[in-house]
Amino acid sequence: MSKIKNAFAQGKAFIPFITCGYPNLETTAACVREMVKNGADLIELGIPFSDPTAEGPVIQEANLKALQGGVTTEKVFDFVKNLRQDIKIPLVFMTYANVVFGYGAEKFISTCAKIGIDGIILPDVPFEEKNEFLPLCRKYKIDLISMIAPTSENRIAKISSEAEGFLYIVSSLGVTGTRTEITTDLAPMIKIVRENTKIPCAIGFGISNPEQAKNMSKLADGVIVGSAIINIISKYGEKAAPYVGEFVKNMKEGMNDG
Repeated sequence: MSKIKNAFAQGKAFIPFITCGYPNLETTAACVREMVKNGADLIELGIPFSDPTAEGPVIQEANLKALQGGVTTEKVFDFVKNLRQDIKIPLVFMTYANVVFGYGAEKFISTCAKIGIDGIILPDVPFEEKNEFLPLCRKYKIDLISMIAPTSENRIAKISSEAEGFLYIVSSLGVTGTRTEITTDLAPMIKIVRENTKIPCAIGFGISNPEQAKNMSKLADGVIVGSAIINIISKYGEKAAPYVGEFVKNMKEGMNDG
């Protein structure tokens, strides 16, 4: 439906996540442009929320600091409008149901379409409740991206068969954050996914170095990285963009190595 499939057209997709407005929107814009320059295929833009239940401490902290800095949904929309003057790759929002409801669901989703957002991920909306948003997403041609976790078990086939855009595969139980190793046996989950959909799938949660990215990309069509990028931004602040770009370049090369 959207441009999301383009992200997977050139082989394995690298999908970085960034919290909009941490430490400020100017830095976010600079980081996004460096990500694109260094090989990002699709970018997840986090709209800050005061209670991001799927996130670990690193991204939670980034959310709170962005909110304290005055970032609003309206400002994020304006920010994306500006990005879209030169950024052509697919962009998706990662946020929470309350953000969408608070803004007004139809107004939120129609604005996404207007500014060039290709999909939305709502980690606190169970698959069974997606119909609160799906009709509006279909109306405005925005992909509502589904997530599958190790606990999805007998629901994997159904979620996969109805997936849009790409399927977000959660690598580990718990919240986001870097992990020294990913111990979940994802191969059986991905086998079920492959049997039920042609939509590409990408693995996220816990991936933080090129070796992990390479291993995960052997299983899936793409790799999602968030906390490791936010850690770089926490370290370098407003000067983070070139370091984020270098990280994306290394991850992308790691995935394509061999």
